[in-house]
Amino acid sequence: MNAETFQPLADRMRPRRLDELVGQEHLLGPGRGLRRAIEEGHPHSMVLWGPPGTGKTTLARMIADYWDAEFVTLSAVMSGVKDIRAAVEGAQQARAMGRGTVLFVDEVHRFNKAQQDAFLPYVEEGVVVFIGATTENPSFELNNALLSRVRTYVLRALDEQALARLVDHALADIERGLGGRGIALDDAARDLLVRAADGDARTALNMLEVAADLVDPETGRIDADFVREAAAGGGRRFDKGGESFYEQISALHKSVRGSAPDAALYWLCRMLEAGCDPLYVARRVVRMASEDIGNADPRGLQLALNAWDVQERLGSPEGELAIAQAVAYLASVPKSNAVYTAFNAAMEDARGHGSLEVPVHLRNAPTRLMKELGYGRQYRYAHDEPEAYAAGETYFPEALGERRYYHPVPRGLERKIAERLDYLRELDRKARGRGSR
Repeated sequence: MNAETFQPLADRMRPRRLDELVGQEHLLGPGRGLRRAIEEGHPHSMVLWGPPGTGKTTLARMIADYWDAEFVTLSAVMSGVKDIRAAVEGAQQARAMGRGTVLFVDEVHRFNKAQQDAFLPYVEEGVVVFIGATTENPSFELNNALLSRVRTYVLRALDEQALARLVDHALADIERGLGGRGIALDDAARDLLVRAADGDARTALNMLEVAADLVDPETGRIDADFVREAAAGGGRRFDKGGESFYEQISALHKSVRGSAPDAALYWLCRMLEAGCDPLYVARRVVRMASEDIGNADPRGLQLALNAWDVQERLGSPEGELAIAQAVAYLASVPKSNAVYTAFNAAMEDARGHGSLEVPVHLRNAPTRLMKELGYGRQYRYAHDEPEAYAAGETYFPEALGERRYYHPVPRGLERKIAERLDYLRELDRKARGRGSR
Protein backbone atom coordinates (compact mmCIF):
# COMPACT_ATOMS: atom_id res chain seq x y z
CA MET A 1 0.00 0.00 0.00
CA ASN A 2 1.22 3.48 -0.76
CA ALA A 3 1.09 6.42 1.62
CA GLU A 4 -2.00 7.91 -0.05
CA THR A 5 -4.01 4.87 1.08
CA PHE A 6 -3.78 6.18 4.63
CA GLN A 7 -4.35 9.87 3.79
CA PRO A 8 -7.56 11.01 5.54
CA LEU A 9 -10.38 12.40 3.46
CA ALA A 10 -10.06 15.78 5.20
CA ASP A 11 -6.44 16.05 4.07
CA ARG A 12 -7.17 14.85 0.54
CA MET A 13 -9.94 17.43 0.18
CA ARG A 14 -7.82 20.34 1.40
CA PRO A 15 -8.55 23.31 -0.93
CA ARG A 16 -5.73 24.43 -3.21
CA ARG A 17 -7.10 27.77 -4.44
CA LEU A 18 -9.05 30.52 -2.72
CA ASP A 19 -12.16 29.82 -4.79
CA GLU A 20 -12.27 26.27 -3.39
CA LEU A 21 -12.26 27.44 0.23
CA VAL A 22 -15.71 27.45 1.84
CA GLY A 23 -16.56 30.02 4.51
CA GLN A 24 -14.54 33.06 5.65
CA GLU A 25 -16.20 35.34 3.09
CA HIS A 26 -15.68 38.26 5.49
CA LEU A 27 -11.92 37.85 4.89
CA LEU A 28 -11.67 36.21 1.48
CA GLY A 29 -14.73 37.37 -0.41
CA PRO A 30 -14.24 39.39 -3.62
CA GLY A 31 -12.54 42.70 -2.89
CA ARG A 32 -11.75 41.90 0.73
CA GLY A 33 -8.40 43.13 2.03
CA LEU A 34 -6.80 39.77 2.82
CA ARG A 35 -7.85 38.28 -0.51
CA ARG A 36 -6.42 41.24 -2.40
CA ALA A 37 -3.16 41.03 -0.44
CA ILE A 38 -2.86 37.34 -1.30
CA GLU A 39 -3.75 37.61 -4.96
CA GLU A 40 -1.81 40.80 -5.62
CA GLY A 41 1.33 39.57 -3.88
CA HIS A 42 1.56 41.83 -0.82
CA PRO A 43 3.06 39.51 1.82
CA HIS A 44 2.75 40.37 5.48
CA SER A 45 2.97 38.50 8.76
CA MET A 46 -0.27 37.55 10.46
CA VAL A 47 -2.02 35.54 13.13
CA LEU A 48 -5.04 33.46 12.13
CA TRP A 49 -7.37 33.11 15.12
CA GLY A 50 -10.38 30.83 15.01
CA PRO A 51 -11.96 27.56 16.15
CA PRO A 52 -10.64 24.20 14.95
CA GLY A 53 -11.47 23.18 11.40
CA THR A 54 -11.95 26.67 9.99
CA GLY A 55 -9.07 26.51 7.49
CA LYS A 56 -6.14 28.15 9.26
CA THR A 57 -3.52 25.66 8.04
CA THR A 58 -5.09 25.44 4.60
CA LEU A 59 -5.09 29.21 4.22
CA ALA A 60 -1.43 29.42 5.27
CA ARG A 61 -0.47 26.84 2.62
CA MET A 62 -2.43 28.74 -0.01
CA ILE A 63 -0.69 31.98 0.88
CA ALA A 64 2.72 30.36 0.39
CA ASP A 65 1.58 29.00 -3.00
CA TYR A 66 0.18 32.33 -4.16
CA TRP A 67 3.37 34.12 -3.11
CA ASP A 68 5.58 31.36 -4.59
CA ALA A 69 7.33 31.03 -1.23
CA GLU A 70 8.85 28.15 0.67
CA PHE A 71 6.40 26.77 3.23
CA VAL A 72 7.98 25.81 6.54
CA THR A 73 5.75 24.58 9.33
CA LEU A 74 6.43 24.27 13.06
CA SER A 75 4.19 22.95 15.80
CA ALA A 76 4.39 24.96 18.99
CA VAL A 77 3.67 21.73 20.89
CA MET A 78 6.73 19.92 19.52
CA SER A 79 9.16 22.72 18.65
CA GLY A 80 11.55 24.92 20.62
CA VAL A 81 13.95 27.80 20.06
CA LYS A 82 16.42 25.44 18.35
CA ASP A 83 13.79 24.54 15.74
CA ILE A 84 12.96 28.19 15.23
CA ARG A 85 16.62 29.01 14.58
CA ALA A 86 16.92 26.13 12.10
CA ALA A 87 13.84 27.35 10.24
CA VAL A 88 15.23 30.88 10.13
CA GLU A 89 18.59 29.67 8.81
CA GLY A 90 16.77 27.87 6.01
CA ALA A 91 14.79 31.04 5.27
CA GLN A 92 17.98 33.09 5.11
CA GLN A 93 19.45 30.64 2.60
CA ALA A 94 16.28 30.76 0.50
CA ARG A 95 16.35 34.55 0.65
CA ALA A 96 19.90 34.58 -0.65
CA MET A 97 18.61 32.60 -3.65
CA GLY A 98 15.80 35.09 -4.23
CA ARG A 99 12.94 33.07 -2.70
CA GLY A 100 10.76 34.03 0.25
CA THR A 101 9.67 31.82 3.14
CA VAL A 102 6.34 31.51 4.90
CA LEU A 103 6.97 30.22 8.42
CA PHE A 104 3.76 28.71 9.74
CA VAL A 105 3.47 28.02 13.47
CA ASP A 106 0.49 25.92 14.49
CA GLU A 107 -0.92 26.48 18.00
CA VAL A 108 1.36 29.47 18.42
CA HIS A 109 -0.29 30.29 21.76
CA ARG A 110 1.65 27.36 23.26
CA PHE A 111 4.98 29.13 22.71
CA ASN A 112 6.31 30.88 25.80
CA LYS A 113 7.52 34.48 25.78
CA ALA A 114 11.14 33.57 25.00
CA GLN A 115 10.07 31.44 22.06
CA GLN A 116 7.80 34.18 20.74
CA ASP A 117 10.59 36.74 21.11
CA ALA A 118 12.85 34.53 18.99
CA PHE A 119 10.73 35.39 15.94
CA LEU A 120 10.78 39.14 16.35
CA PRO A 121 13.98 40.24 14.56
CA TYR A 122 13.33 37.95 11.59
CA VAL A 123 9.73 39.08 11.24
CA GLU A 124 10.84 42.70 11.44
CA GLU A 125 13.60 42.24 8.88
CA GLY A 126 11.34 40.30 6.53
CA VAL A 127 13.49 37.17 6.60
CA VAL A 128 10.26 35.21 7.07
CA VAL A 129 6.59 35.93 6.59
CA PHE A 130 5.28 34.68 9.90
CA ILE A 131 1.83 33.08 10.06
CA GLY A 132 0.67 31.86 13.45
CA ALA A 133 -2.48 29.82 13.98
CA THR A 134 -4.32 29.78 17.29
CA THR A 135 -7.64 28.80 18.78
CA GLU A 136 -7.04 31.13 21.75
CA ASN A 137 -7.48 34.87 22.03
CA PRO A 138 -4.14 36.40 20.88
CA SER A 139 -4.64 39.34 23.23
CA PHE A 140 -4.18 36.97 26.17
CA GLU A 141 -1.79 34.39 24.73
CA LEU A 142 0.70 36.35 22.59
CA ASN A 143 3.04 39.05 23.84
CA ASN A 144 2.58 42.64 22.72
CA ALA A 145 5.91 42.76 20.88
CA LEU A 146 4.81 39.99 18.52
CA LEU A 147 1.25 41.27 18.17
CA SER A 148 2.50 44.70 17.14
CA ARG A 149 4.36 43.16 14.19
CA VAL A 150 1.51 41.09 12.76
CA ARG A 151 -2.06 41.53 11.60
CA THR A 152 -4.69 39.44 13.32
CA TYR A 153 -7.44 37.86 11.25
CA VAL A 154 -10.44 36.23 12.93
CA LEU A 155 -11.75 33.08 11.25
CA ARG A 156 -15.31 32.02 11.99
CA ALA A 157 -16.82 28.59 12.53
CA LEU A 158 -18.39 27.37 9.29
CA ASP A 159 -22.15 27.65 9.09
CA GLU A 160 -24.31 24.67 8.15
CA GLN A 161 -24.69 25.79 4.53
CA ALA A 162 -20.92 25.92 4.07
CA LEU A 163 -20.48 22.52 5.69
CA ALA A 164 -23.21 21.03 3.48
CA ARG A 165 -21.43 22.34 0.36
CA LEU A 166 -18.17 20.84 1.61
CA VAL A 167 -19.77 17.44 2.23
CA ASP A 168 -21.50 17.42 -1.16
CA HIS A 169 -18.22 18.29 -2.87
CA ALA A 170 -16.41 15.44 -1.10
CA LEU A 171 -19.12 13.00 -2.21
CA ALA A 172 -18.89 14.18 -5.82
CA ASP A 173 -15.11 14.57 -6.21
CA ILE A 174 -13.77 11.54 -8.06
CA GLU A 175 -10.08 12.50 -7.91
CA ARG A 176 -9.71 13.19 -4.18
CA GLY A 177 -13.06 12.46 -2.59
CA LEU A 178 -15.61 9.68 -2.48
CA GLY A 179 -17.05 10.25 -5.96
CA GLY A 180 -15.72 6.96 -7.29
CA ARG A 181 -17.50 4.85 -4.66
CA GLY A 182 -21.08 5.60 -5.65
CA ILE A 183 -22.04 6.74 -2.15
CA ALA A 184 -25.15 8.84 -1.53
CA LEU A 185 -26.16 10.77 1.59
CA ASP A 186 -29.84 11.30 2.34
CA ASP A 187 -31.08 14.69 3.49
CA ALA A 188 -31.69 13.71 7.12
CA ALA A 189 -28.20 12.24 7.37
CA ARG A 190 -26.64 15.36 5.83
CA ASP A 191 -28.49 17.63 8.26
CA LEU A 192 -27.42 15.52 11.20
CA LEU A 193 -23.81 15.42 10.04
CA VAL A 194 -23.43 19.18 9.57
CA ARG A 195 -25.02 19.83 12.97
CA ALA A 196 -22.75 17.31 14.67
CA ALA A 197 -19.69 18.85 13.00
CA ASP A 198 -20.36 22.05 14.99
CA GLY A 199 -18.73 24.41 12.50
CA ASP A 200 -15.60 22.26 12.03
CA ALA A 201 -14.80 21.26 8.41
CA ARG A 202 -12.29 18.62 9.45
CA THR A 203 -14.79 16.99 11.78
CA ALA A 204 -17.45 16.96 9.07
CA LEU A 205 -15.17 15.19 6.60
CA ASN A 206 -13.86 12.77 9.20
CA MET A 207 -17.40 11.77 10.15
CA LEU A 208 -18.35 11.43 6.49
CA GLU A 209 -15.38 9.14 5.91
CA VAL A 210 -16.29 6.93 8.88
CA ALA A 211 -19.94 6.79 7.80
CA ALA A 212 -18.85 5.87 4.27
CA ASP A 213 -16.88 2.92 5.64
CA LEU A 214 -19.97 1.73 7.53
CA VAL A 215 -22.38 1.93 4.60
CA ASP A 216 -23.87 -1.17 2.98
CA PRO A 217 -21.96 -1.57 -0.33
CA GLU A 218 -25.10 -2.87 -2.06
CA THR A 219 -27.19 0.25 -1.42
CA GLY A 220 -24.38 2.79 -1.14
CA ARG A 221 -26.62 5.05 0.97
CA ILE A 222 -25.57 6.76 4.17
CA ASP A 223 -28.56 7.25 6.48
CA ALA A 224 -28.89 9.02 9.84
CA ASP A 225 -28.01 5.89 11.82
CA PHE A 226 -24.62 5.66 10.13
CA VAL A 227 -23.98 9.34 10.90
CA ARG A 228 -24.93 8.86 14.57
CA GLU A 229 -22.45 6.00 14.84
CA ALA A 230 -19.76 8.04 13.11
CA ALA A 231 -20.43 11.01 15.42
CA ALA A 232 -20.27 8.96 18.63
CA GLY A 233 -17.93 10.57 21.12
CA GLY A 234 -18.05 14.00 19.51
CA GLY A 235 -18.58 17.14 21.51
CA ARG A 236 -19.30 20.83 21.32
CA ARG A 237 -16.56 23.43 21.44
CA PHE A 238 -15.83 23.99 25.11
CA ASP A 239 -12.23 24.16 26.28
CA LYS A 240 -12.10 24.75 30.02
CA GLY A 241 -9.92 27.77 30.58
CA GLY A 242 -10.05 28.65 26.89
CA GLU A 243 -11.90 31.27 24.90
CA SER A 244 -15.10 29.26 24.31
CA PHE A 245 -15.32 28.56 28.04
CA TYR A 246 -15.29 32.22 29.04
CA GLU A 247 -17.54 33.27 26.17
CA GLN A 248 -20.25 30.87 27.30
CA ILE A 249 -19.91 31.78 30.98
CA SER A 250 -20.27 35.41 29.94
CA ALA A 251 -23.33 34.63 27.82
CA LEU A 252 -24.99 32.80 30.72
CA HIS A 253 -24.29 35.63 33.18
CA LYS A 254 -25.48 38.35 30.79
CA SER A 255 -28.65 36.39 29.98
CA VAL A 256 -29.50 36.19 33.69
CA ARG A 257 -28.72 39.88 34.14
CA GLY A 258 -30.83 40.71 31.11
CA SER A 259 -33.87 38.85 32.51
CA ALA A 260 -33.85 36.30 29.67
CA PRO A 261 -34.56 32.94 31.35
CA ASP A 262 -34.85 30.99 28.10
CA ALA A 263 -31.48 32.19 26.82
CA ALA A 264 -29.93 31.61 30.25
CA LEU A 265 -31.15 28.00 30.25
CA TYR A 266 -29.79 27.51 26.72
CA TRP A 267 -26.29 28.64 27.70
CA LEU A 268 -26.45 26.58 30.88
CA CYS A 269 -27.29 23.47 28.85
CA ARG A 270 -24.60 24.26 26.27
CA MET A 271 -22.01 24.27 29.02
CA LEU A 272 -23.28 21.18 30.81
CA GLU A 273 -23.68 19.21 27.59
CA ALA A 274 -20.08 20.01 26.66
CA GLY A 275 -18.74 18.73 29.98
CA CYS A 276 -18.46 21.79 32.20
CA ASP A 277 -18.26 20.97 35.91
CA PRO A 278 -21.75 21.70 37.35
CA LEU A 279 -20.18 22.83 40.63
CA TYR A 280 -18.31 25.56 38.77
CA VAL A 281 -21.59 26.75 37.26
CA ALA A 282 -23.25 26.60 40.69
CA ARG A 283 -20.55 28.84 42.14
CA ARG A 284 -21.01 31.35 39.35
CA VAL A 285 -24.78 31.33 39.86
CA VAL A 286 -24.23 32.31 43.50
CA ARG A 287 -22.19 35.24 42.23
CA MET A 288 -25.02 36.26 39.89
CA ALA A 289 -27.49 36.17 42.78
CA SER A 290 -25.45 38.70 44.78
CA GLU A 291 -24.16 40.84 41.93
CA ASP A 292 -27.26 41.22 39.78
CA ILE A 293 -30.30 40.45 41.96
CA GLY A 294 -29.03 41.44 45.40
CA ASN A 295 -31.65 42.76 47.80
CA ALA A 296 -34.25 43.19 45.08
CA ASP A 297 -34.98 39.53 45.89
CA PRO A 298 -32.72 38.06 48.62
CA ARG A 299 -34.39 34.67 48.08
CA GLY A 300 -32.30 34.35 44.91
CA LEU A 301 -29.11 33.91 46.91
CA GLN A 302 -30.66 31.22 49.09
CA LEU A 303 -31.99 29.39 46.04
CA ALA A 304 -28.55 29.53 44.39
CA LEU A 305 -26.92 28.14 47.53
CA ASN A 306 -29.54 25.41 47.71
CA ALA A 307 -28.81 24.42 44.11
CA TRP A 308 -25.09 24.24 44.88
CA ASP A 309 -25.88 22.06 47.91
CA VAL A 310 -28.09 19.72 45.86
CA GLN A 311 -25.34 19.29 43.26
CA GLU A 312 -22.80 18.45 45.96
CA ARG A 313 -25.13 16.04 47.78
CA LEU A 314 -26.82 14.26 44.87
CA GLY A 315 -24.72 14.94 41.80
CA SER A 316 -26.27 14.73 38.34
CA PRO A 317 -28.94 14.87 37.05
CA GLU A 318 -30.73 16.09 40.20
CA GLY A 319 -28.12 18.76 40.88
CA GLU A 320 -28.17 20.06 37.32
CA LEU A 321 -31.95 20.44 37.49
CA ALA A 322 -31.62 22.39 40.74
CA ILE A 323 -29.06 24.69 39.09
CA ALA A 324 -31.45 25.17 36.17
CA GLN A 325 -34.21 26.09 38.65
CA ALA A 326 -31.97 28.70 40.25
CA VAL A 327 -30.90 30.11 36.87
CA ALA A 328 -34.49 30.41 35.65
CA TYR A 329 -35.54 32.10 38.90
CA LEU A 330 -32.66 34.59 38.94
CA ALA A 331 -33.29 35.51 35.32
CA SER A 332 -36.98 36.15 36.03
CA VAL A 333 -36.97 38.26 39.21
CA PRO A 334 -36.31 42.01 39.63
CA LYS A 335 -32.67 43.04 39.30
CA SER A 336 -30.44 45.25 41.41
CA ASN A 337 -26.69 45.76 41.44
CA ALA A 338 -26.96 48.29 44.27
CA VAL A 339 -25.17 46.07 46.81
CA TYR A 340 -22.46 45.20 44.29
CA THR A 341 -21.92 48.87 43.46
CA ALA A 342 -21.98 49.86 47.14
CA PHE A 343 -19.46 47.16 48.04
CA ASN A 344 -17.05 48.33 45.34
CA ALA A 345 -17.36 51.96 46.41
CA ALA A 346 -16.83 51.11 50.07
CA MET A 347 -13.84 48.95 49.19
CA GLU A 348 -12.33 51.83 47.23
CA ASP A 349 -12.59 54.07 50.30
CA ALA A 350 -11.23 51.36 52.60
CA ARG A 351 -8.20 50.92 50.35
CA GLY A 352 -7.69 54.58 49.59
CA HIS A 353 -7.93 56.20 53.04
CA GLY A 354 -5.60 54.06 55.08
CA SER A 355 -6.13 52.97 58.69
CA LEU A 356 -8.54 55.64 59.90
CA GLU A 357 -9.28 55.57 63.64
CA VAL A 358 -12.48 53.95 64.86
CA PRO A 359 -14.53 56.69 66.58
CA VAL A 360 -14.17 56.47 70.36
CA HIS A 361 -17.88 56.07 70.97
CA LEU A 362 -17.94 52.95 68.74
CA ARG A 363 -15.06 51.21 70.48
CA ASN A 364 -15.57 48.33 72.86
CA ALA A 365 -14.36 48.78 76.44
CA PRO A 366 -13.61 45.38 78.02
CA THR A 367 -10.96 46.78 80.45
CA ARG A 368 -10.90 49.53 83.11
CA LEU A 369 -8.23 51.45 81.21
CA MET A 370 -10.34 51.52 78.08
CA LYS A 371 -13.31 52.77 80.07
CA GLU A 372 -11.15 55.48 81.67
CA LEU A 373 -10.08 56.52 78.17
CA GLY A 374 -13.71 57.02 77.23
CA TYR A 375 -14.13 54.03 74.93
CA GLY A 376 -17.82 53.56 74.18
CA ARG A 377 -18.87 56.28 76.68
CA GLN A 378 -21.14 58.24 74.35
CA TYR A 379 -22.40 55.24 72.41
CA ARG A 380 -26.17 55.22 71.98
CA TYR A 381 -27.69 51.73 72.19
CA ALA A 382 -30.14 51.68 69.29
CA HIS A 383 -32.64 49.36 70.98
CA ASP A 384 -33.12 51.93 73.77
CA GLU A 385 -33.94 54.69 71.29
CA PRO A 386 -37.34 55.52 69.78
CA GLU A 387 -38.12 53.10 66.93
CA ALA A 388 -34.83 51.32 67.82
CA TYR A 389 -32.94 53.97 65.86
CA ALA A 390 -30.36 56.43 67.22
CA ALA A 391 -31.30 59.35 65.02
CA GLY A 392 -28.39 61.64 64.17
CA GLU A 393 -25.71 59.18 65.30
CA THR A 394 -22.54 58.87 63.17
CA TYR A 395 -20.71 55.62 62.45
CA PHE A 396 -17.93 56.63 60.05
CA PRO A 397 -14.40 57.71 60.98
CA GLU A 398 -14.35 61.45 61.62
CA ALA A 399 -11.66 62.01 58.97
CA LEU A 400 -13.77 60.28 56.33
CA GLY A 401 -17.08 61.95 57.05
CA GLU A 402 -20.48 60.62 56.07
CA ARG A 403 -20.63 58.44 52.98
CA ARG A 404 -23.51 56.97 51.05
CA TYR A 405 -22.67 53.84 49.07
CA TYR A 406 -25.92 51.93 48.99
CA HIS A 407 -28.61 53.29 46.68
CA PRO A 408 -31.49 50.79 46.55
CA VAL A 409 -33.29 50.58 43.22
CA PRO A 410 -37.08 51.02 42.88
CA ARG A 411 -37.58 47.31 42.14
CA GLY A 412 -38.55 44.29 44.21
CA LEU A 413 -37.83 44.33 47.92
CA GLU A 414 -35.35 47.20 47.49
CA ARG A 415 -38.30 49.51 46.87
CA LYS A 416 -39.30 48.93 50.52
CA ILE A 417 -35.68 49.15 51.68
CA ALA A 418 -35.33 52.52 49.95
CA GLU A 419 -38.48 53.82 51.66
CA ARG A 420 -37.16 52.69 55.04
CA LEU A 421 -33.74 54.30 54.53
CA ASP A 422 -35.32 57.55 53.32
CA TYR A 423 -37.44 57.63 56.47
CA LEU A 424 -34.40 57.05 58.72
CA ARG A 425 -32.41 59.75 56.92
CA GLU A 426 -35.26 62.17 57.54
CA LEU A 427 -35.03 61.32 61.26
CA ASP A 428 -31.28 62.02 61.07
CA ARG A 429 -31.88 65.35 59.37
CA LYS A 430 -34.38 66.44 62.03
CA ALA A 431 -32.16 65.24 64.91
CA ARG A 432 -29.10 67.05 63.58
CA GLY A 433 -31.19 70.16 62.95
CA ARG A 434 -32.30 70.20 66.58
CA GLY A 435 -28.71 69.74 67.72
CA SER A 436 -27.51 72.79 65.79
CA ARG A 437 -30.01 75.16 67.44
